This record gives sequence, structure tokens and C-alpha cells, in this order.
Amino acid sequence: YYNQQLKLPFELAGIEGPMRERLRQVLERGHVTVSARWLEGPQVQGTVAVDLERARQVLAAAKELKKRLKLKGDVDLAFVARQSDVLTVQRDGGGAATAQWTEVAPIVDRAAQALLAMRSREGAVLAAELERRLTALETAAQTIERRAPERLVAELTRLKKAVAELTAGAQVDEQRLAVEVALMADRVDITEELVRLTTHLAACRAALATDAAVGKQLGFLGQELLREVNTIGSKANDAVISQAVIAMKGELEKFREQLENLE
Repeated sequence: YYNQQLKLPFELAGIEGPMRERLRQVLERGHVTVSARWLEGPQVQGTVAVDLERARQVLAAAKELKKRLKLKGDVDLAFVARQSDVLTVQRDGGGAATAQWTEVAPIVDRAAQALLAMRSREGAVLAAELERRLTALETAAQTIERRAPERLVAELTRLKKAVAELTAGAQVDEQRLAVEVALMADRVDITEELVRLTTHLAACRAALATDAAVGKQLGFLGQELLREVNTIGSKANDAVISQAVIAMKGELEKFREQLENLE
């Protein structure tokens, strides 16, 4: 996910395109908001113009707002002067100043690098938190893995008992019956899901150990983890496994939420 929002004054409007391109090259993910101001240096010759009509409108509107909302405080000169277009600088010789990209590029680069440094610090904290989520998921997976054989034996015993009760006194093909029971037991076996779950968790840890941008990769792995957990939950007819599945879903939700801030 990447989105830019630039708030530039008129003087910088001509370099918006190059600025967007440079930021896109440096910042790969996230929502980026850029606000810039144009300040004339003391060497610029010009005069300050006052728009009295605009000042009167601002003053009248502020007083009306104060009256209607019963607000306290005074509407003073400082407030009026700060409003847009009340005071403007008119350059000698006419025409508006405009910036060249070569002049602004170093400023944009410094700001982008400062942002990257901040992201790096925040990323280290976020990575540690994601590692804790993975540890919790691995612990829950180990609980399921320990319980799975007992639960499969219990399920197989239950199926055999149910079939025996249904076929009591009837002539049945014992070999055929054994095959059907085995097929039914296979449909509730979660061994394959556990193997894939463990593989995905290992892939998540490997991704976090790299210096590359892994947000998209971890997002995909998070979806695959949730798929396996949901399948285990639908197959499991066991209280211990169901509790572990609920815990894993909660951890995965937090894991995926935190990925939105990871590059």
C-alpha cells in the first residue's frame, strides 16, 4: 500500500511531479503526507500589501462565530493578520517566485532520509512485537500438535463405536467397513494443516530476519496462516484444540493489524 498527499504552495506547484517521483523511489509503502511552505528571504525586494476588504470579512465572520457559539476571547490583529490573503508580499518587478527542482531536491531528500531513519527505529520495535506474536502462535500450534494424536485416536474410536451400533446384527463386509472408517478418520486428520502451519510460521521468522521490505510477503503468509487455522478449527472436535484455535485467531488478527505499519 502506498499513497501520497502533497500540500504545496503556488511557488512549488511546478515541481510536484518530480517531487512525487523522488518520494516514490525512496519510500516504498505507507501513506505519505508532504506539507511545504514558501518563505521569502530578507534579500527579496518587495512590499507588503493589505487586503482591507478581506480583513473586514475575516473580522466580521470571527465576531459572528464568537457571538453565535458564545465563545470567549478577543478577535485581535494577530488573528486577522494570520488569515489567508489578508497580508501578501508583492515582489518588485512583478511576477510570482517559482522554485526549481534542483533547488528543492536536496531538501526533499533530507526529509525523506529523516523519515526513513524514524521508520527504521519504529520498525525494530514493530519487528520485536511481531516476533512475540509468532512465538504465541508457535506455542498454540505446539499445543495442537501434542493433542492431535490423542484426539485422532479418540475420533477413530468414536467412529468405530458409532458404526458398530448402526450395523449391530447386520451382515457387513468388515474389510469394506474398515476402509470407510479410515476414510472418515482421514477427513478429520489435521496433520497436513499442522505441517503447513509450521512451515508458514518459519517463513515469517525468516522474512523478519532480512533487511528487505517484507510487508507484502508477511501479509500473504498471514492469510495462509489464517486459512490453515480455520481448517484446523473446522476439523477439530476437541475442546483443547478449539481453545488453541481461538487463541491463534486472536494473535493473527493483531499480527495482521501491525503489518499495516510495516514496510
